[in-house]
Parts: sequence; structure tokens; C-alpha cells
Amino acid sequence: MLEPAETKLIGEWVIDDGKIKADKTCERIEWLITNSLKQVSADDWATLYLDPNDGRYWERTYPQSEMQGGGPPSLLNITEANARKKYQLE
Repeated sequence: MLEPAETKLIGEWVIDDGKIKADKTCERIEWLITNSLKQVSADDWATLYLDPNDGRYWERTYPQSEMQGGGPPSLLNITEANARKKYQLE
């Protein structure tokens, strides 16, 4: 679960035994979007989620777009006003 004080999770790719793999933060982001958060909307490179536990909005993006596949994910808390404006929520 997300802690009340958390506002961002930034994943990284790490080298392990000569192979690139997702770090623990990437794994946590994947777990959260699969098991805890509810998808609300999506566009080309971002997905909006709602945390049903506290009503906060979270946006998953891939900020290192120059990397293959957009790079590792990030999950950022955004305000309801920003979520409504960007994703045209009613």
C-alpha cells in the first residue's frame, strides 16, 4: 500500500549479473497498479490511477523516454484538479 506521506515513486533499471532488470521500486509500482490502484484513464504515455484507500490520484509515466520502451516507470501523486484537467474527467 501507499503511505500517506508518499508522493512519488521513481523506478530505475539496475545491472545484475550483467543483465538489466527492474529495481525494487519498479516491482512495487507494478504490484500497486495490479493489486491496489484502480485505473481511471490513459493516454499515449501516461496512465491515471485512483487509490481507493485515500482518494488520491497517481500518474504512471515513463520519464526516460529516450530509453527503449520508455525506460523505467514512475508513479507520481497528482492533484485531483490536475487529473481532471489532463484526463478530461467529469
